[in-house]
Amino acid sequence: MDLIQRVKHNFNESIQTKIAGAESLTEQIVFAGEYMVQCLLNNNKILSCGNGGSAADAQHFSSELLNRFEVERPSLPAIALTTDTSTLTSIANDYSYNAIFSKQIKALGQKGDILLAISTSGNSANVVEAIEAAHQKKCRVVALTGKDGGEMATLLDENDIEIRAPSNVTARIQETHLLVIHCLCDIIERQLFETE
Repeated sequence: MDLIQRVKHNFNESIQTKIAGAESLTEQIVFAGEYMVQCLLNNNKILSCGNGGSAADAQHFSSELLNRFEVERPSLPAIALTTDTSTLTSIANDYSYNAIFSKQIKALGQKGDILLAISTSGNSANVVEAIEAAHQKKCRVVALTGKDGGEMATLLDENDIEIRAPSNVTARIQETHLLVIHCLCDIIERQLFETE
């Protein structure tokens, strides 16, 4: 195996996936960013969840809002539902792993909040349950998916937005999700704080 060629292949595949995403996802990203801006203007919050790399993405998004992305500005209300190990393990132990996010949404979610639900396959059972719980609480959903959108895509209603990375490769989907998250943070800061 030629490792130099393999690395170049990965870079090129990532670049091509992002170029395809720029063509197919721009409107959905803008709509999702505008939804998030309105949510925050209405004194609501954004909850986020996912597993593995998607959990890291959920936490990345939350930290960018709570702290800052690119400009000095007030903190914004966001909660990553992936971070509290006592809560996660107690729910998984007492109920099931599929309920680790939905039970938190039932307690913390309020009408007008947004759930940023992240899954490369769109089939993560606990993220699927999170979407169902968000709908019960009258929260809008922004779903970051890949492949064919999975079960998550079938659950979304007219108030929700799916941003589906144009790839079947998990690594490429995750790389695209991170770029989408940075685009959302950029929209939020520019719309709320009028930066150039």
